[in-house]
Amino acid sequence: MRDRLGVAPDAAAWCTIGKIPEPPAEAHRAAGSAPLRPAFIRPLGMLGVTLGTPVLYISKLFALIAAGEEALQRMLSTTGEQDRHRAATLEKRRRDEAVVEHGLDRTFDGDWNGAAGRLLLQWYSHSPHHERLVALAGNRILLAAPPKRVSIRRDALMQVVAEIPAGEAVLADPLADFTLKNDKLLLRFDDGSWLTLKTEEWDSELHTYVKRRQQPDEARATEA
Repeated sequence: MRDRLGVAPDAAAWCTIGKIPEPPAEAHRAAGSAPLRPAFIRPLGMLGVTLGTPVLYISKLFALIAAGEEALQRMLSTTGEQDRHRAATLEKRRRDEAVVEHGLDRTFDGDWNGAAGRLLLQWYSHSPHHERLVALAGNRILLAAPPKRVSIRRDALMQVVAEIPAGEAVLADPLADFTLKNDKLLLRFDDGSWLTLKTEEWDSELHTYVKRRQQPDEARATEA
């Protein structure tokens, strides 16, 4: 990673963004009419998707079976276990409300003239790959990706495609207070605009790093 990024990052994770909404025609032209979608999967990658589809359906079937078993266990569980389940259900509902409150269910804040909107207009012209390695290096935020969409060797082929200088944006985790697994982060710019990143892994290295940075100084000192 140091070789590809030119620096050893403090934390990094592969991320995706949601579907980019259709921008105003004028804003799109001003951005060079850049593509708003990632490139199509290459034939080899499409073959992998085709072969993997039956596995996906089998996984969903097992998930349904597991959900049924879980429901049966709840019916037969003790009062204490039922109380814990109700508490977990309540936290999930509050987490889902927080997702909407912080805009984590949207790709970005909606202002095409803001820093986040301008970045989105150039997102797939920087690289047609559907993912970005988001790396924190000091106070900089680096975005890396392969120069074309690939199905394998993304790490070996990635290169820095965009850099957000120190002071222009921060990575935040609005859901840090919840104990449930999380795969969402906000990239907040100093002009108030923002975009949502979805990490490939639940509770990724970025989440751990950002959560530690968001803690008060005393809490960080105690944890250390």
